[in-house]
Amino acid sequence: MAAGRPTLIALTALAPVSWGTTYAVTTEFLPADRPLFTGLMRALPAGLLLLAIARVLPRGAWWWKAAVLGALNIGAFFPLLFLSAYRLPGGMAAAVGSVGPLIVVGLSALLLGQRPTARSVLTGVAAAFGVSLVVLKAAGVLDALGVLAALAATASMSAGIVLTKRWGRPDGVGPLALTGWQLTAGGLLIAPLALLAEGAPPALDGPAVGGYLYLALANTAVAYWLWFRGIGRLSATQATFLGPLSPLTAAVVGWAALGQALTPVQLAGMALALGATAAGQLAPHAKAAVSSLPFSSPSKNGRKDSMDLTGPALRR
Repeated sequence: MAAGRPTLIALTALAPVSWGTTYAVTTEFLPADRPLFTGLMRALPAGLLLLAIARVLPRGAWWWKAAVLGALNIGAFFPLLFLSAYRLPGGMAAAVGSVGPLIVVGLSALLLGQRPTARSVLTGVAAAFGVSLVVLKAAGVLDALGVLAALAATASMSAGIVLTKRWGRPDGVGPLALTGWQLTAGGLLIAPLALLAEGAPPALDGPAVGGYLYLALANTAVAYWLWFRGIGRLSATQATFLGPLSPLTAAVVGWAALGQALTPVQLAGMALALGATAAGQLAPHAKAAVSSLPFSSPSKNGRKDSMDLTGPALRR
């Protein structure tokens, strides 16, 4: 690895570690059955805060690009994530999401021209299997809607990761502003849906206020800034292979804070998932190495600024 890469990976990993606490906070402190309102409270305040700090707005094509990325990474992902968290055991919701690396490998082949390798596919399977072992005890009777929501959330964020890597960001715009654009766009998308589907906001007690503050600030504003900063310097597959840290964190939080036991099988699953996460950080082969450079504008990355999925950028 290049100098500073371990630090970059460690800082980026703080994002999925933080997200691993989302399930416990949602089920223990927040109002029940309000996934849209919870997604709104997590996204919009954080996005407006980052916009106020960055003081940079999108220009030109970046208005619609920010809207698309905000919809994929936030606007669709948050409600689906919370819907699955409400309807599934926390670990199971996260386990369904552990197929994310495999989805990103496939989308990277389509949109970034990176051919999937046997190592990346096997590592993705190992990560998903390891996470499944961790949550095996908590599986119980599965809720079909919860499983579909978790799968849809994973597909949405996976597409967002790959498009974030494909489009980069405008010259002179840092990850703080890019994060603020997406959180604000996603929050504005969720707001009318929350009002129409769930009605007026619920009354909030002290624990709920504290839970929403934690989700908006540490779990979203800081975590997503670290995440998009990391995506800019890591390959899409390296970033997504940090994803298993989220369900592993959820399991550890369940053991430490909620009194949930960890069996030897679950501990073995943790070791396997952590091993797959570490393997996913190995330097990509030379052909894909360009994708791990810090991203800026699409033109500097050698790609056309276009949504044409049949163009030369995808055939090379």
